[in-house]
Amino acid sequence: MTDLGNGIGTGGSVFTGGCQCGAIRFRLEGRPKDVSICHCRMCQKAFGGYYAPLVSSRGLDLTWTRGKLRHFASSNHVRRGFCENCGTPMTYEAEDGIAIAAGAFDTPSALPPIIQFGTEAKIGFVDHLHQLPARQTMDDINSAPFLADIRSYQHPDHDTPNWETASWPPTKYDEPAKEND
Repeated sequence: MTDLGNGIGTGGSVFTGGCQCGAIRFRLEGRPKDVSICHCRMCQKAFGGYYAPLVSSRGLDLTWTRGKLRHFASSNHVRRGFCENCGTPMTYEAEDGIAIAAGAFDTPSALPPIIQFGTEAKIGFVDHLHQLPARQTMDDINSAPFLADIRSYQHPDHDTPNWETASWPPTKYDEPAKEND
């Protein structure tokens, strides 16, 4: 079976993914049934966003194929897994199982949400985001000229044979912030 990371292949569904830097990689075998968005305040904070898109691994075969997550206990029942190298939020872990950040999958578009949770904390304008003006990244080149030569250091959306932190090119952002910054 060819693992396309999108659940397509002979012999069953296989989804792959990982963090932004590539230090953490995973493989999920089986077709996820519970793909959700959580609007609770804890998920907003954990993801640094208006909501958290999550894919439950309950009843499926989840394998961490590279690296080890760090964890933060966000409550007495839940802990959050993240990459200690790049900070990517990766998991919501509770007694009933592990849910993986939908955006961490190599093909998140193959996993559309089917339900919303935590709607008591849902931010009102979220329902209207699709009505905002939309631009592609390079449409903003005049106000953000650095985009003309931007280079992504993000890990590709597929498995690679190895991962080396030394392979990261240094950037001006690697320097510690000055006191007046």
